[in-house]
Amino acid sequence: MSALHDPTVRGFASDNYAGVLPEVLDAIAEANLGHQGAYGADVYTTALGERIKELFGEAAQAFPVFNGTGANVVALSAVCDRWSAVVCADSGHIHVDEGGAPEKLAGLKLFVVPADGGKLTPEAISAVVPERAGDVHFSQPRVLSVAQSTELGTVYTPGELRALAQYAHGRGWLLHIDGSRLANAAASLGVGLRAITTDIGADIVSVGGTKSGLLGAELVVVLNAEPEGSGTSGIEYVRKLSMQLASKQRFLAAQFLALFQDDRYLRVAAHANAMATLLAELVGDLDGVHITAPVQANAVFAEIPHAAAEALMQTVPFYFWDEARGEVRWMCAWDTTEEDVRSFAELVRSRLS
Repeated sequence: MSALHDPTVRGFASDNYAGVLPEVLDAIAEANLGHQGAYGADVYTTALGERIKELFGEAAQAFPVFNGTGANVVALSAVCDRWSAVVCADSGHIHVDEGGAPEKLAGLKLFVVPADGGKLTPEAISAVVPERAGDVHFSQPRVLSVAQSTELGTVYTPGELRALAQYAHGRGWLLHIDGSRLANAAASLGVGLRAITTDIGADIVSVGGTKSGLLGAELVVVLNAEPEGSGTSGIEYVRKLSMQLASKQRFLAAQFLALFQDDRYLRVAAHANAMATLLAELVGDLDGVHITAPVQANAVFAEIPHAAAEALMQTVPFYFWDEARGEVRWMCAWDTTEEDVRSFAELVRSRLS
């Protein structure tokens, strides 16, 4: 089959645009040899379970799924009752970018809280979500869901996460971390995955794989196997019910094993973060460019003249984040090169001159 696209075309639209890590392709090819049991009854899924315990703690359990929305729906469904609600940021992916899946498929009400820089605080939540525990007329909050890194590219510190976990647990809620870019957050903070999940008191995590260079593989990790009344003991049934159980699960597990080998996940995330930092440095002082959010992971948000943005998009793929304001989002990925960044920065300069 001949190539259907030009492999030299690069962009800053999304880390989902990037291809698959070579080591991951090798892992898929190796797992492809011979026969293995289906639906997780394979040696790769077993090995992944052991690796997850090393990364997150002995109580951690791993449940591979196909995509990020599926991971969030499975995670939230597993810890909620039919009358439950989930508290999240107004910019949260589960609110603005999952097609209503938490509401329509999981039947959950979302309590949306304005979040400065994409980050929730106990004070912001208390100002919006009233104390009505036990009130039959009020949907009962069960989970606080936070994105790490956030949709605005910011990163919660371990201290900030710990405060949110304590706040949630103090109200009888659980803490879910939407970690589609969890690796980028860990690399930004210079810590491992456990430091921003298990150690801060989180209960369940959606761990991103696709944005780190995997092929259609995400992960739900249960950190606290039996939080009171959570129902996580039935998560394997929820995963099947949500159409997220892979028959050939070995191919999902093998990818995560490759990503987690020798902390490769931290290296590829740190590289993407560094490219975003470089891009912000190169364009931040240009007349007509205003960086609108701290660059803490692999995203750069900036306001530029609308006409310049549209002209640039004709050459290099990226998106408006808020078109009315002229705010754009530039994402860096595991395969973004310094040459990509410098060439794009020079293109921005030329369009603004």
